[in-house]
Amino acid sequence: MPVVESPENFMYHNILVPTDGSALSNKAVTQAGTLAKALGAKLILFHAAHHYQTPHLTEGMSSANVRSEGETAKKEMEAEASRTLATAAKNANLKGVNVEQQSVVGDYPFEAIVDGAEKNHCDLIMMASHGRRGISGMILGSETQKVLAHSKIPVLVVR
Repeated sequence: MPVVESPENFMYHNILVPTDGSALSNKAVTQAGTLAKALGAKLILFHAAHHYQTPHLTEGMSSANVRSEGETAKKEMEAEASRTLATAAKNANLKGVNVEQQSVVGDYPFEAIVDGAEKNHCDLIMMASHGRRGISGMILGSETQKVLAHSKIPVLVVR
């Protein structure tokens, strides 16, 4: 006789939603919020930014200037991430949903997304795809495609 699992084993409890602040990304946040509300799941809004690269020293530059520029850029990136996450949460009308906001800076956003989902014990990543095809898709790449290729956690793509 087959074993029948209880329904809670099939539900999503922690949903990670990467957002970059774009309209399509905000659509994914809204749909993820609806799903999280229906399931009683926790929603983790996640922003992954590219790591800021400090310029190489050239004539007339001091290491103190480069360090100062790097610190300023880091603060600006953190502020932008906070704004992006707050705007996404506000626009998605996540009232009644358990929401957490996280942001990271790294060399590869797709790795940060996959790592973030694993660290937060997520059972679903729900993200937008900009649908770039052809040459632009090959040149620009797709963070969504990379997440699909590297994640062991199910990924639901919103278009």
